[in-house]
Amino acid sequence: MKNLLTKYLPILQTLREYDTQKLKADLVSGSTVGVVLIPQGMAYAVIAGLPPIYGLYAGLVPLFIYPLLGTSRHISIGPVAIDMLILAAGLGFLAGDDITHKVTLAIMTAFLTGIFQLLMAFFKLGFVFNLFSRPVISGFTIAAPIIIIASQLGTLLKVEVPNTQYIHEILYQVGQQLSQIHYPTLGLSIFFILFLVLMRRFYSKLPESVLLVAITILVVSFISVSQWGIEQVGSIPIGLPQFAIHSLDYDTLKQLAPNAITLALIQFMTIASLSKSFARKHGYTVNPNQELLAIGSSNVIGSFFQSLPVSSSFTRSAIAEQSGCETSVNNIFAGILILFTLLFLTPLFEILPQPLLAAIIVVSVSNLIDIKELRFLIQTKRRDAFVAFVTFAGVLGIGIQEGIIIGLVTSVLAILLKMSKPTVAELGLMPGTRDFKNKKRFSEAKAIPGVLILRVDAPFSFVNAEFFKNYILSKSINGLDAPKYVIIDGTTIGDLDVSAMDSLLMIIETLNKEGIELYISGLIGPVRDVLRKSDISTFVKSNRFFNTVHDGVKAALKKQDDQDGESRLKDYLEHCA
Repeated sequence: MKNLLTKYLPILQTLREYDTQKLKADLVSGSTVGVVLIPQGMAYAVIAGLPPIYGLYAGLVPLFIYPLLGTSRHISIGPVAIDMLILAAGLGFLAGDDITHKVTLAIMTAFLTGIFQLLMAFFKLGFVFNLFSRPVISGFTIAAPIIIIASQLGTLLKVEVPNTQYIHEILYQVGQQLSQIHYPTLGLSIFFILFLVLMRRFYSKLPESVLLVAITILVVSFISVSQWGIEQVGSIPIGLPQFAIHSLDYDTLKQLAPNAITLALIQFMTIASLSKSFARKHGYTVNPNQELLAIGSSNVIGSFFQSLPVSSSFTRSAIAEQSGCETSVNNIFAGILILFTLLFLTPLFEILPQPLLAAIIVVSVSNLIDIKELRFLIQTKRRDAFVAFVTFAGVLGIGIQEGIIIGLVTSVLAILLKMSKPTVAELGLMPGTRDFKNKKRFSEAKAIPGVLILRVDAPFSFVNAEFFKNYILSKSINGLDAPKYVIIDGTTIGDLDVSAMDSLLMIIETLNKEGIELYISGLIGPVRDVLRKSDISTFVKSNRFFNTVHDGVKAALKKQDDQDGESRLKDYLEHCA
């Protein structure tokens, strides 16, 4: 029972090993993250088209829930810019400009997102993370910040822009209103952005957004910016969010489900990759399914207290690590600071100029535009770069959910294309060894007279069965140079399906008619089991299966010697001694 509790409540193990040193470290890092979360949370709520206070609500209850269940010591939980963009994309169609209805739908989306994540945890679907290949993630995370930045142009310029995820619509509207730009707002926006950029460049260890907010509050307390027509945040309710359970009817569920599923997967993708990164760096392990349970519970319980969808933040998690956090308890200390702010400090933020929040968003998300990643993909694997570009273009041009789906489909098609024409290597003997290597890559690898040795570098399935059949037959049946024996090195064949077995049977029959024998070596147990139960079981029993290529070559050469009276086997054994 004790082990079961520790398994599902990792906080028990954390507290068992907790000491004063860890308490101090978590207190410092948690307070640092909390200070950063205050302006970020408010700004990120604006991305979703919601009042800033809901960004603070999202930084409250979830921060107390995650440490109870999470296995990562460095993850910082709260609202995340990309999540808010996905949320905005879904809410824009359903709620329009009705803020009250939009808030309700946002909270219900958080609840539904958490439910999907809990179901994934219950059915141990942590492997779903593998669906999101690195190129898809890269394409999305490069495109999303561009959309977020474009969505803030209205606030930065004080012009009317549509609440949409389609960047071309935003840019078109801004272009139509260039003559209506409010220059005092534009000037202040440029100042805020330059301040944040320069602080980040020259004083990176300081929380630049916190300093800017503090300085701005101090200045605006004495100088009213509204006299120049610059809009301010306005009324922010003081106090804690009320507990409420929103009813979720079937029609609303059907409307919110696509957005919630997208959020559930994207959030899991983020938290799984980030937690694994920190765990690898600091020498501990994380459990992906337990992380699903933790983030799902944070979203569900948080939604009862008016929280928006929450996930792990790249920026704040890095700050937590840099400030020396020891355990996930640092989230609790960050939550306590948010609690204090909601109870006593929200009136201070009412006088903030709205361009300040937009500037924080622009500078925060601009770091996510990772051109180096795209350059790496181009240099490393053109196919992966193509998938990333398709995802990028899809997210920008068609929509976030649609772009991600297009990226996933493109990624799968790229894999199928690769599988349909995989590498088949012709092997030769490395002198002085029993190893066989690709003759194209190893010039010293020598062919065995009368024996063709091929290695199939892929599972043998319906996708590539016809390709393998044509390739093997074209290499084997080639007139005067035709080998007497063909050996397939099956060490890299991880699977075999019915279509592949049909092709294999046709290969065997065709080669037999040409007087060529087919040998197979190195098959793994599951593949051998499939063959024994198949239509080619007779072939399986004909002593044509060997543990290694070396054994297959010896058998082939021995037969040739028996037939021709030569000593090929002896020569071969001398070369591989």
